[in-house]
Amino acid sequence: MARVLYMGLPFPAEPQKTAPSSSSSSSPSKPLKLPHRTCSTNISIPSTAKGGGNRLLKTQKLNSEVSPHRAVSAVRLMRIELGGAFADLLNEKGKGSGENEMGYVQRTLGFRTRELNHHDLRLVTDIVGGTIRWRRYLDHLISSLCHDKDISSMEPLLLQILRIGFYEIVKLDMPPYAVVDENVKLAKFALRPGAGNMVNGILRKLVVLKEKESLPLPKVEGDDRAQARALATLYSHPVWMVRRWTKYLGQEEAIKLMIWNNSEPSFSLRANRARGFSRDDLVTQLNALKVPHKLSPHLDEFVRIKTGLQIIIQAGLLKKGLCSVQDESAGLVVSVVDPQPGETIIDCCAAPGGKTLYMASHLSGQGKVFAIDVNSGRLRILKETAKLHQVDGVITAIHADLRTLPDSGQLKSNKVLLDAPCSGLGVLSKRADLRWNKNLEDMEQLKELQDELLDAASKLVKPGGVLVYSTCSIDPEENDDRVVAFLARHSDFHIDPVDRYVPPDFETSSGFFFSNPVKHSLDGSFAARLVRDL
Repeated sequence: MARVLYMGLPFPAEPQKTAPSSSSSSSPSKPLKLPHRTCSTNISIPSTAKGGGNRLLKTQKLNSEVSPHRAVSAVRLMRIELGGAFADLLNEKGKGSGENEMGYVQRTLGFRTRELNHHDLRLVTDIVGGTIRWRRYLDHLISSLCHDKDISSMEPLLLQILRIGFYEIVKLDMPPYAVVDENVKLAKFALRPGAGNMVNGILRKLVVLKEKESLPLPKVEGDDRAQARALATLYSHPVWMVRRWTKYLGQEEAIKLMIWNNSEPSFSLRANRARGFSRDDLVTQLNALKVPHKLSPHLDEFVRIKTGLQIIIQAGLLKKGLCSVQDESAGLVVSVVDPQPGETIIDCCAAPGGKTLYMASHLSGQGKVFAIDVNSGRLRILKETAKLHQVDGVITAIHADLRTLPDSGQLKSNKVLLDAPCSGLGVLSKRADLRWNKNLEDMEQLKELQDELLDAASKLVKPGGVLVYSTCSIDPEENDDRVVAFLARHSDFHIDPVDRYVPPDFETSSGFFFSNPVKHSLDGSFAARLVRDL
């Protein structure tokens, strides 16, 4: 669920789908609701409520003393952790949580700051993403330096301010005493003077320890459980993920994977051939915008960028439908499907539509893609984006739950794609918050859902046709194991190796497609071609 401005519209970009979690199910536009323990702060602010005139006046005041990027970062972190917003949701102006960024600051902190400039925006992106990635690591340091070691009872806003300060000092190497001063101001104005004093004391302790190179970090020693806990803190991942990856990959590869997940994400752009916009045209535009880029070595329509996405957004390339943000791993899944002009393809869990649109662009106006999805809102966005990309003539949207789709026999095809909801463990570099929203119980439920969807999708495949099962997970229990279990239930299907469709480096020994984040520097992704016997 990597949320970026995708396909030109400000909605959640999901080059690959991840299953929603209970902690992120709230709408990003809903007001922030905080636990009762925060009642002593001025966070939850009904600025339009009757009788709130004095409060409304306060929220109109401009505070020129508080650093605007820190204020916005603190509020955005609050919305992500407590309000169900998404970590890298952008609007078309690149200002984050909808068009009313400063409105959220007003309602949460009780004052406005100056508007963000381009430098501020970049800092907000760095601080929010980095603070979320390193949350476990930062919380370990904070609890080590607090009198009360249990920071779970700390006021949420105060904790976010401390996390920001710790991240800036430890990971961004910002001038330490400037960081102390600015975060103290934020705590004093947004909370109270005593909170500022507390931030001052804790951050100054951190500065001293960092200068002495004696941060209180755990050592990787003891039994497997103890080592996993230490690694989880050092590389800021949940313990269960560390143990799972150590089991499947070994400790060395698990560490490499966590380092990748904590690195700044890169993005790929796909030129929209359906609009007559080639990769050469895209390169010309990027050169004019002075955005550094590299050509994809795997896909002819894709270009890689590390920085400059906001410049591209502001230039209108996405809004005009000339290109879209899509990881190459998602494009390679489409290569496994191998859409050709004149074909009919069923996309079983289509929305928000990244793969749907890419497949449709390959049909050259000849053929049909039936896009099925249970989420009507995302399906509506898919239809709007299809018009923008000029592929609406070949896409038919069907609002339905695949598992209860009437088995009338009318909707069958030689090519069916099931891009299944999954854990998203392959996209953690882009979805920094996702690691904190998943647990082992979710994995078990997802496997059951994936099996149900595979069984339902198989009914749509004509004899001799192909079912492509894909995920954005690196977990074998969601990938290889699900295919093996499916084949045990459906003896009329067999594996069709992917070697004809993707570069050899992406084919597994079982004939499946797999992109390894560490090996390929792409999102983790999986796909299997399953052919139904005649």
